Amino acid sequence: MYKRKLYLFGLLSTFILFIALASAAVTAHLTRTNLEQSQLAQSLLSEHQQLSSTSYRLFKQLTDELIFGKSANQANVRNKQERIDQSIARIKQFELAQRDALGLDATQGSVEDTDELEALIGSIVDEFRSIAARNDSTPLKEQERLHTLLESTIDNQFREAINAAVVRQSSVVSGINSSIDTLNTSIVWFTIILGAITCPFILLGCYWLFNALYHPLTVIRTGTDAIASGNYHYRLPETLDSEFTDLVKAFNSMIVRLGAHEDKASAHRKQLEYEVETRTRALQEVNNKLTQLDTKRRQFMADVSHELRTPLTIIRGEAQVTLRQQTATVEIYQETLNTILEQSVKLSKLVDDLLLLARAEMHEFTLDVAQCTLESELSEQVTKWQKVIKTRDINFQSQLQHNQSVVIDKERIIQALTILVENANKYSSPGTPIVVSLDDDNNWIRINIMDTSDGISSSDLEHIFERFVRLKRQGDGMGLGLSIAKAIAEAHSGTLTARSELSKGSVFTLSLKKPASH
Repeated sequence: MYKRKLYLFGLLSTFILFIALASAAVTAHLTRTNLEQSQLAQSLLSEHQQLSSTSYRLFKQLTDELIFGKSANQANVRNKQERIDQSIARIKQFELAQRDALGLDATQGSVEDTDELEALIGSIVDEFRSIAARNDSTPLKEQERLHTLLESTIDNQFREAINAAVVRQSSVVSGINSSIDTLNTSIVWFTIILGAITCPFILLGCYWLFNALYHPLTVIRTGTDAIASGNYHYRLPETLDSEFTDLVKAFNSMIVRLGAHEDKASAHRKQLEYEVETRTRALQEVNNKLTQLDTKRRQFMADVSHELRTPLTIIRGEAQVTLRQQTATVEIYQETLNTILEQSVKLSKLVDDLLLLARAEMHEFTLDVAQCTLESELSEQVTKWQKVIKTRDINFQSQLQHNQSVVIDKERIIQALTILVENANKYSSPGTPIVVSLDDDNNWIRINIMDTSDGISSSDLEHIFERFVRLKRQGDGMGLGLSIAKAIAEAHSGTLTARSELSKGSVFTLSLKKPASH
């Protein structure tokens, strides 16, 4: 009895499901077709806009040829012409596909207008070439032929042709969107009607099934409660209706398997304990590394304390010695004050450098960026460095194709480069030059500071950008310069690297990203 009613309920449900699936399939097909046409129309609209932009750029570059000479922008002109030909080819391909899908009435004039637009662009380019070939000495603004080309042909005919194509495709897009909206409305109403018809049958069937299955479900729930409490020895009775015999057997079999799984779970717990112990050892290793980092931090604090103690000791000593002299002269006081001032300036510079590095680590390093022509700025700065460092030549070389501009904080970049030049001067062999070069590497502009020094060993090269590292106790530096220069480079999303060969010299390279082109 249960089986017959279940079959009847199943057939009714299958029929309703078939209607729903068939409706969904038809809807999906229509929606996909409309979306494909919408995407095609959008692509055509985008291609027309791209063709317009590229054409106007081509006309501007051809106008530049008339102004600056035939050799100007030749590579760019060829590139633009190729892109225009590609755009027109894609437009024709899309328009033919659109005509096949929508019919001649919906796409009236699209293919024909594109042929006319292609001919118009070709005639404009030929007219530019013809005007350029005449070598007319008359000023460009007084040439009637050029005036007609720019004002009438380009501003009127070409613009109207492009606008007409864009308007036509916009109309096609609007029509397709309207069709999609109509389809969506139909789907919504169909869904509402189907739900209103099928919901009563489904509710009645569910009510009957609930009543018919209530007793067996009560028995099964009792079994599940027993399993949930951990009683894997409980078994369901096999005295229920024949329709539930297989279910009861499967349930009892499941209880047996759950008991076996519980045994396996116990073994897995032991395995998990072992893995936890392994992870604990790994965490201990990480903790050891953190301890090492803390040791480095303490060493850093010790280095800072040492660097601060030296000038403070000198200031204190000079003041005490001078104050103890009962007959000190003005010259002695002046000398003492000069010494105190000198050490105070060193202290102030050290504090400023440490503050800069701290801000860089906390990502609070603010930059005052602006557009800067790097080649001219470097050339001017090299001249200033040469005036300060008179004992050696500072040569400037640029391999940029044109005067490339970058967006940087000029003062900070000059500060970093000054640190590199001062280091090169300090450690270079006497009388050897310092070379400042500028080159282009894909998306990067690289500034190289090259010197002829004893070089840096590979083991020392790994630590030169760390704070208070001074490989040679030469001069009165504090070992912060290269750390500051690296922080400035990284604040600009750039890099500062070094390479060196013993007895041959070193090269420090500051790399800056080129600005994104529009």
